[in-house]
Amino acid sequence: MADLDFSSHVVLVTGGTRGIGAGIARAFAERGASVVVCGRSVPDRIPPGISFVKADVRDPEQAASAVDAVVELHGRIDVLVNNAGGTAPGMAATMRAPSAAAVVNLNLLSPFYVAQRANAVMQEQELGGLVLNIGSVAELRPAPGIALYAAAKAGLATLTRALALEWGPKVRVNIVTPGLVQTDGSARHYGGAAALAAAAATIPSGRMAIPEDVASSCLLLASPLAAHVSGAELRVDGGGELPGWLVAVRAIARD
Repeated sequence: MADLDFSSHVVLVTGGTRGIGAGIARAFAERGASVVVCGRSVPDRIPPGISFVKADVRDPEQAASAVDAVVELHGRIDVLVNNAGGTAPGMAATMRAPSAAAVVNLNLLSPFYVAQRANAVMQEQELGGLVLNIGSVAELRPAPGIALYAAAKAGLATLTRALALEWGPKVRVNIVTPGLVQTDGSARHYGGAAALAAAAATIPSGRMAIPEDVASSCLLLASPLAAHVSGAELRVDGGGELPGWLVAVRAIARD
């Protein structure tokens, strides 16, 4: 457990006010870290031990300002978790250019903007720092309606490896790639509790991930146990998903 003591660490989690980001922020705070979360709007409640900075990381200046605010508060930044992201479903054939650009900006360029400023600070610190990008299984398994999101997350995985090459040895850069994750809005997203259970049944582990699963992986990569891990992708997907043909065959067998 000594390796998971982050009492000397300062951590910034973008999009850390809800869902996966909130779980990551909470996990670091529970282990002693000074945690700052940022988002576009002030949350109704901020957990004890966590500070909030208002910033829209899609804007390069606000992204840099979020990092500067952390340094002003705590004098340093040791871990950046680039969690902010997402998309609204939209079919590629009819997606308008502004919407396409917005998806790529949020999921690929925004993490770069924040990481670029964080790296500038970390390079001057004696012990450097860590950038953790939060990816998506969509990079490996695109689905209808999320073409640009999947492409942006695939780009984020490649960006992770490229930055690890450029920014080492002072700064490590890794990506955590969740599979299906159960959050407060999951049932609504999948179309109800029955649909949620059906989706979970396609995962070899028998369940979806929860935010704490993703958070635990971030803790591992931020700990001394992963001191020589950079440019790596850690999938948190319970073994992936059963292939479509097997799901179909099983459904026929049940009938």
